[in-house]
Amino acid sequence: MISQNLKYLLITLGLVFSVGWGSNALKLTLDDLFYWQQFVSNKDILTAQANQLSFEQHVRDLKPLRDNAVPDLAIKSKSAVSVLTGHNSSDRPLFEKEAREKLAIASLTKLMTAYVVTKHYDLEKEITVSSKAINQEENFGKLKAGQTLTVRELLYPLLIESSNDAAFALANDYNGTNEAWFIDLMNKEARNLGLNDTYFFNSSGLDPKDYEPQNRVNYSTALDLVKLAKEIIKNDLIVSIISTPKITLYEEELINTNQLLTEVPYMLGGKTGYTDKAQGCFLMISKAPKNKGYLINVILASQNRFTEMEKLMRWTQEAYLW
Repeated sequence: MISQNLKYLLITLGLVFSVGWGSNALKLTLDDLFYWQQFVSNKDILTAQANQLSFEQHVRDLKPLRDNAVPDLAIKSKSAVSVLTGHNSSDRPLFEKEAREKLAIASLTKLMTAYVVTKHYDLEKEITVSSKAINQEENFGKLKAGQTLTVRELLYPLLIESSNDAAFALANDYNGTNEAWFIDLMNKEARNLGLNDTYFFNSSGLDPKDYEPQNRVNYSTALDLVKLAKEIIKNDLIVSIISTPKITLYEEELINTNQLLTEVPYMLGGKTGYTDKAQGCFLMISKAPKNKGYLINVILASQNRFTEMEKLMRWTQEAYLW
């Protein structure tokens, strides 16, 4: 049985080898061994070394350290979250406010619509936009009844200008599909992704009409939307679209509703949303400092989503030691 002190000695010698002594560390004399025995018996030294290891572990695990000199963030939106995620680490929440509260999500819905479409549709198949699609609220995307576009092309107005017409066309005008079938598919994918506090009633995120029963509205939580965003990051097509400030397509210029897209460095992309019930919603994905993964930021039920998002993103940079 190895004694406790000998265990400490062996661990310490391993540390010595790892910090650059190299082959010279193998030439220890008896005096050197006596010195190291004294070293491992000193708990203060061991504690300091353990603290250093803890810091290095944070670095390896992509976990920035909180700088307590920076005050906590006061944010006015009803719900918000900022999460660091990366390939080599578990998720690390950097900020949370009512992140588990179920709230209306407006056009953040369209991220799931796009996810379902890219997973289950033939992107090159053509869709003829119906007059019923054009009769949806607003005219974002500048689509016209009878217009024929590929599934891939319709994803651009859906995500860049948040077109309700495009959402309806994708859910109802593709190869005999209908809204009920598509919504069922959205909710199945939500369950598959572990979005247990999320439910969809339509493909666009629009508030229900007053005459519709049960006042049904798409809802989710900030933390569930982080899970969805993690899947979006893996989808090259969706990422390329949500990172596009503007594009000319089918002879129309589409301008991204994300006002921060060209204002915030290291931006990967995002999606905005607004309805009377949901108020301002915003999901943003950016690269974390020093290539430490991605930052997923969500704002729900905000009176000023762009200002609040900018404040949240700036705070995560300042309040942590990267």
